[in-house]
Amino acid sequence: MFFTQLKHELWKLFGKKRTYIGFGVFLLAPNAVVLMFRFSNAANGIRRTLEGGGYPVADFITAETIATQVVIPVAYLLLPLYVALVGGDLVAKETEDGTLRMILARPVSRLRLLTLKWLAGLIFSLMLSVCLGAFGLAFASLWFPQGGLFAVQVELGGSGGFSVLAPSDGLWSYALAHVLLASKAISVMSLAFLFSCFNMKPAAATILALSVLFANAILMSIPWFADYKGWFITHHLNLWQWVFLQPTPWTRIVESLCLLVGYNVTFFVVGAAAFQVRDIKS
Repeated sequence: MFFTQLKHELWKLFGKKRTYIGFGVFLLAPNAVVLMFRFSNAANGIRRTLEGGGYPVADFITAETIATQVVIPVAYLLLPLYVALVGGDLVAKETEDGTLRMILARPVSRLRLLTLKWLAGLIFSLMLSVCLGAFGLAFASLWFPQGGLFAVQVELGGSGGFSVLAPSDGLWSYALAHVLLASKAISVMSLAFLFSCFNMKPAAATILALSVLFANAILMSIPWFADYKGWFITHHLNLWQWVFLQPTPWTRIVESLCLLVGYNVTFFVVGAAAFQVRDIKS
């Protein structure tokens, strides 16, 4: 019955039009950015950096490189928006529509219901992250050849830089980065899910989740707080970029993954505790 109920939650989730907003934008935005790189001088900065480092330009102005340049800003700004939108809807929308009381009239515990809804949100977040990477690479492959990977804006410990990878290593790193990107999507969805468990509108839950993320990002960007970056969730949400570093800091990645697991468990437990004591009839 658990998987049958999960299937029904997925039917409800993917039956809403707003669920597909993220997929639609991720279908259009990467294509627009790729076309900008192809038919403008936007790639000149990459060329200058490669030439300054003594790397052959032709080997690294590739589909993998352009796809990575597409994903970094989209994953930073747009991905949190769309997973927060869905996470804020998971419980609060049921309350707003008046269907939550009918659901809880059945012999299903509140904790089981929340678990099913959270798992549906997890599946959505994973699918959205994979689609972002797949769309970016597919559109870039239409206009650029395959080859090595050049990644910029890779940050760890307060310092930025770039990384140059061989073709096989670049494709592997690109795929692994999007698997880890799912941890960011799931964490943001869980934060919005937490607020959704309280007595508030879906839009309020989404806005509160994004406000927490933006506040973390603002505080983390202040130079005087550089020593405290590890205390901000936004620092650990960017762990997917660290895959492009050479050598790859696997210890830091595993540490951040463990912290994100802790954040997700905390968000779910606090949300479940608040939902358990709510008077749904009011």
